[in-house]
Amino acid sequence: MQQFLALTSPGIEILLAQELKDLHAEQVIQKPEGVYFTSTIENAYHICLFSRLATRILLKLGEGDAENKDALYATARSINWSEQFSSDCSFAIDFVGVSENIRNSQFGALTIKDALVDDFRDQGFDRPTVDKHAPDISFQARLLKEKVAIYLDFSGRSLFKRGYRQNTGAAPLKEHLAAAIIIRSGWLDDPSKPLVDPMCGSGTILIEAVSMAANYAPGIDREKWGFSSWQGHDEEKWCEQLSYAKQTSQFGLEKLKTKVFGVDIDSRVLKTAQQNARNAGLQQFIEFSCKDINKLNNAFGPKGTFLFNPPYGERIGELPELVENFVLLGQKLKNQFIHWRIAILTANTELLTLMKLASFKRYKFKNGPLDCQFALYNIDEKQAAGNSHHLEFEQKESAFANRLAKNKKNLKNWLKKEQIECYRIYDADIPEYNVAVDVYGDYLVIQEYAAPKTIDEAKVMKRLQEVIYFAPKVLNVATDKVVLKTRAKQKGSNQYQKVAESKQSIVLSEYGAKLKINVWDYLDTGLFLDHRKTRQMVAKKAKGKSLLNLFAYTGSVSLQAALHGAESVTTVDMSNTYLNWAQDNFTLNNLSGHKYQFIQADCLKWLKDNTQTFDIIFIDPPTFSNSKRMEDSFDVQRDHIKVISDALKSLSQGGEIIFTNNKRNFKMDNDAISDLGLTAQNISDVTRDKDFERNKHIHNSWLISRKS
Repeated sequence: MQQFLALTSPGIEILLAQELKDLHAEQVIQKPEGVYFTSTIENAYHICLFSRLATRILLKLGEGDAENKDALYATARSINWSEQFSSDCSFAIDFVGVSENIRNSQFGALTIKDALVDDFRDQGFDRPTVDKHAPDISFQARLLKEKVAIYLDFSGRSLFKRGYRQNTGAAPLKEHLAAAIIIRSGWLDDPSKPLVDPMCGSGTILIEAVSMAANYAPGIDREKWGFSSWQGHDEEKWCEQLSYAKQTSQFGLEKLKTKVFGVDIDSRVLKTAQQNARNAGLQQFIEFSCKDINKLNNAFGPKGTFLFNPPYGERIGELPELVENFVLLGQKLKNQFIHWRIAILTANTELLTLMKLASFKRYKFKNGPLDCQFALYNIDEKQAAGNSHHLEFEQKESAFANRLAKNKKNLKNWLKKEQIECYRIYDADIPEYNVAVDVYGDYLVIQEYAAPKTIDEAKVMKRLQEVIYFAPKVLNVATDKVVLKTRAKQKGSNQYQKVAESKQSIVLSEYGAKLKINVWDYLDTGLFLDHRKTRQMVAKKAKGKSLLNLFAYTGSVSLQAALHGAESVTTVDMSNTYLNWAQDNFTLNNLSGHKYQFIQADCLKWLKDNTQTFDIIFIDPPTFSNSKRMEDSFDVQRDHIKVISDALKSLSQGGEIIFTNNKRNFKMDNDAISDLGLTAQNISDVTRDKDFERNKHIHNSWLISRKS
């Protein structure tokens, strides 16, 4: 009998222990690091072929002290390495664990490698080659409490990979975790009943379920095994076990009488799922259909299992759809799926509350780095009778929904008169619902402000769910056109921060100007809505005159000035991304020529060096910036007089400076302004449009000119 260690993911260990017992392993002991067991080599082959829950099977070669480098080396030297593999094979060593004297895995692996190579050399053999990427044989050392155990990677890496998945979705569920939740769901107790995955993605759950129902050995299609180059490998016994596994699997498929159903809204993903099912040879047992989960009705039978792993709402645009999906799913389950088992694996447990169902069991798992819960529900008469027509949120009872509807009504005539496509309809009007809601044509952008630490996280999430459920309904926007972003206070960083990488854009208009808008990739969309009136003011002042636009962002002020007949427009920003965006806006409006200049530069430095004069200077600096491309940090309260003083040198006689910023409680240094021979008129109220009337602190604006 040999000693082995089976590895798996957190939460699966107890299931793996039972699986190993069922596969005739002996002395099975479950521990946090994995499941220990003893077995003959012949039965270990059987375990490798049939285990669905292990990620690796390791065969112990030796163990001993490892309190320091010398002890670790000595333990490694106690193994006769030339009896494990020949010197013409390449090898790799994984090292797991650290201690006071062995502080990183690379040091530990190198020490064992030295012992291994020295052993070959001392016995007169050639030195074997290290290959970290595709070795012929691998070993793993596991350090625990200054003791080390050294193993042969018996199965080889990634035992969970069955070989049928050529392509997967954006967040694939590993096969062994899929197998674990299938076991926990209880469906295998009677696989003659239907199994439905309403968000099936690449089909992993369904393929694993059918394979498990047939007792199909998942390892029979594996091409590379860890023991293949091991000197102790018994090819004859291996072939016997492989032949048995193939016969058993074929027999299981022939007698299988099950049907499972995969549904997904994405037709491209479904094609991948269908191909994966064909690769696994199980396509005849799985029926796929392209359908929205909200339109899924029970055509499957009186009893069955709903089992799925929905997206977690982490990517931009997902969460609004998921909130609606789960609210409606709860209703559908109560109305049409009485006597069904519902099983859901998710890292976003708040979504589960939207179904208004009581789970009878929950298990904890890890899906990659994410902590997940696997929730089980029985839809019995009691659950179904629990207010089956009640939504998680009733609109008439929602303070947020009522306020949003009120704001919509108040803005209706103004929007129609001004023909405005981009506007703010809600901005933390009710403190408990701490979000901003902006409309961009057919799109809705919900920006979640960081909640105070004193507010319970569960309450914050519940209110956010209420917001993203009702906002599209009240405003008649499709959920797939709702974008959710989180805007926390930014300290010590630039004003504009990327949150995704979709590289999408839409074109909308503002008073005749076509503007490129990106509602996906940045916290800001390319258009500051609160400066709508400011842009018109600057544009009218710039007619027939020269304009300098500093900290120009995407150039919307420059664009409006150009369209209003400015004699020349100079646009300066430090970011190439935003400067290119500004030029795209000019191109959209068929504006080109030498009178429109775009300059990539640190605005503060450029202003000091500039010798040209301008009739109108627009300055909208960040509240704070310490970009690496700037010479010094910038604080608008501390440095505003310095900026205005430098700008004064670039201002023509009779010219005007429009200075604005969005620092709350900003104070203009009027004495310093007067010392510069200037007057500053506060025009903040004048530059706020109707959709920002309630937010007196959205920006501060001044019209600055020389004293007459």
